[in-house]
Amino acid sequence: MRKTIVRLAALAACIVFSGSSYAKGKVNADRALAHAARQYLYMKNELKADNRFPKTYDKHMQQLKTSTSEWWCSGFYPGTLFYLYEATGNRELYDEAVRMLKWLEPEQYNVDTHDVGFMMGCSFGNACRIAPRPEYKEILVNSARSLISRFNPVVGCIKSHNRKPGDFVVIIDNMMNLELLFRAFRETGDSTFYTIAVKHADTTLKNHFRTDNSLYHGLNYDPETGKIKHYQAGQGFSEKSAWARGQAWGLYGYTMMYRFTGDRKYLDRAVGVAEFILNHPRMPKDRVPYWDYDAPGIPDALRDASAAVIDCSGLLELCRYVPEKQAVKYFQEAERMLQTLSSPTYTAEAGTNGGFILKHSVGNIPSGTEVDVPLTYADYYYVEALCRYKSLIDN
Repeated sequence: MRKTIVRLAALAACIVFSGSSYAKGKVNADRALAHAARQYLYMKNELKADNRFPKTYDKHMQQLKTSTSEWWCSGFYPGTLFYLYEATGNRELYDEAVRMLKWLEPEQYNVDTHDVGFMMGCSFGNACRIAPRPEYKEILVNSARSLISRFNPVVGCIKSHNRKPGDFVVIIDNMMNLELLFRAFRETGDSTFYTIAVKHADTTLKNHFRTDNSLYHGLNYDPETGKIKHYQAGQGFSEKSAWARGQAWGLYGYTMMYRFTGDRKYLDRAVGVAEFILNHPRMPKDRVPYWDYDAPGIPDALRDASAAVIDCSGLLELCRYVPEKQAVKYFQEAERMLQTLSSPTYTAEAGTNGGFILKHSVGNIPSGTEVDVPLTYADYYYVEALCRYKSLIDN
């Protein structure tokens, strides 16, 4: 903790002495968060059913696309509401978030998906942080138990997708769900949660990464031997390409692993992914990446705001753990991303976009779903990034 405080103080000093405009911040986070809050209050009124969660917006039909609580993105809407309440103090946002939690409660026992971490960690996790209740903690622990039921000690990973009996697919996205296990360890003291999180991260560290710090989206293991059967393109262009959101999951996920363990190998990997992203010759100057760094048609390929916001939020945490010069670099890169994302190019006008904050995210181009649309997880990590940015500027 002391090392973190020292690094934060050093970073704050660098920010102050690098020029008055930089000291004040080049992004008006308060204005962006206020706009985001208005959008989510608008979205709240657009939801027509009590038990439906926003998924995306169909601009041609001019209507929200929604899901049940079983959809992997269900936790992002209440999670974003909690962040916005924390930033603005608007009680209506808090009340809406709490209302949605009751529809999520059954998912604490969902053993059919690795995404229970996204679903419950982003929602009940934020709720427990802002206004702790014993029932929230119990739900988070039950959710973590559901998640570790998917762990295979031979493979050394938590299974992502349910496929054929002889398949054991693990995708890089799964790194994000490990935070739920650390929460459960903190609440219960049961080291099983910690051990499984570390084992999954270590196996992924060993097998998912290439020598240039890019990574594969998915691997299919043999569940009996633990050997890799083959690599999968997943949502990327090919099994050899660098899918943008996958790189972002890697950056964010290993930064998070360092936060909970203090293990230097995780920090080194996070830095390696950050350098791969920021120095890539096909990374646009405005720092919103193409949906895949090897996508065909660049520079006319689609950009992915969801990848940019995850990168941004990850960098704003990573800058807390690295030496001063590197910290300022990562802060400035994240700030440039926020400048772009908070511009009219990516931020929707008030009362439009179904209430979503951001435009131009890419879900899954290979399957032709959610292409160039708003997405709940893009909004979630954008608001998180704004909050992290504001805490550094105001420190």
